[in-house]
Amino acid sequence: MTDHILTEIRDRVLHITFNRPEKKNALTHAMYAKMVDAMRAADEDDGVRAILFTGAGDVFTSGNDLADFRDTPPLGADAPVTQFLGCLLNAKKPLVMAVNGIGVGIGLTMLLHADIVYASENAVLQAPFVDLALVPEAASSLLLPRLVGHAKAAEIFMLGKRVSADEAYTMGLVSQVFKADELAAAAGKAALALAKKAPQSLQLTKKLMRGDREVVAARMAEEGKLFGERLTSPELMEAIMAFMQKREPNFG
Repeated sequence: MTDHILTEIRDRVLHITFNRPEKKNALTHAMYAKMVDAMRAADEDDGVRAILFTGAGDVFTSGNDLADFRDTPPLGADAPVTQFLGCLLNAKKPLVMAVNGIGVGIGLTMLLHADIVYASENAVLQAPFVDLALVPEAASSLLLPRLVGHAKAAEIFMLGKRVSADEAYTMGLVSQVFKADELAAAAGKAALALAKKAPQSLQLTKKLMRGDREVVAARMAEEGKLFGERLTSPELMEAIMAFMQKREPNFG
């Protein structure tokens, strides 16, 4: 359902909202596809100067919809999720994230491609890829250890550690932490401020700060290949069944 992603251009800022609160804003192929279309159009529209992501309700996103990905594994470069990751990597316009609640999986890894990340004091980040018999994506296996160090990244990826907003701030995962009722205004103000800057200077600065796009793209492709293979693995089937049956998985 395309209304599971809301898009609106306001004051030269593209607002993208995950709008599936009844499913904790879990992302489907169709939702990724709509975001790809919106981000690509924004990059080519001189009237859009910044992009702001947030979630409806009190959740940022609980990550990928497991049933959707199990039934239709996203294989190849044409998969909507693969294209979305490419949009994050290659975005010309600055990306602002307003993390208004839990951010799981892609809800954490996409932050590594943002320029400004504001979080609610209620935000909790988690990347339980190994718990789901998967591997990290979005080049996060490269970017997260680089940002927080190998040991802390291993806790997040391998142990599935939950990271509070304050700890995420200390690690450098988020720029600032706000009270829940102040987050939207703060993120909107930051996006609007970016939209008023000299656009070419801003885009060039973002490009220079990224710097290692080819290296990151190569890691993203490597992860994507392994992620696709994992989606058809017996381990993943057991992990999903255990999750749905609310029991501990048995990997033998």
